[in-house]
Amino acid sequence: MRKFVFAVLFGLSFAAQAADVKVSEAWTRATAPGQDSAMVQAVITSKQAAELVGVSCACARTAELHSMVHEDGMMKMRQVESINLPAGEAVDLGAAGYHLMLMGLKKQIKEGKKIELTLTLRYQDGKTKRVKFHAPARALDASASKPMHDMPAGGNHDMGNMHGNMHQH
Repeated sequence: MRKFVFAVLFGLSFAAQAADVKVSEAWTRATAPGQDSAMVQAVITSKQAAELVGVSCACARTAELHSMVHEDGMMKMRQVESINLPAGEAVDLGAAGYHLMLMGLKKQIKEGKKIELTLTLRYQDGKTKRVKFHAPARALDASASKPMHDMPAGGNHDMGNMHGNMHQH
């Protein structure tokens, strides 16, 4: 009986911890044949103050946290070390000027398929937590339902050029 009670309590504890972080409205665009990078958008809500410090995806050689800034009349991407997640606030990566960047795609992302990603969060006490979620792939020509940062919603931007400029300072 004790083992059963322990198992139930452990299961409830695990479920409560998993519910501490919610990832919603996640999506990516399908990629063209040969395209080696993709961007992922999501809304992340953490019940506790935390920092998003990493992302990984088996579908890509590398995955990074990126910001988008309007500089000298151009949108440029920059890798960032972390993204602040205030307690209880939904952080819409796109609206906040961020996204998750997948580089070195291992295969084409096709419309209607879902990719699995894992976020790494770090809390104020130094503990980390990994959170898995899925991002469905929208049509290659689909525009965001909300404009990302200062980018036009109609898709008048060139991800290839932004990717090429991402590490310029």
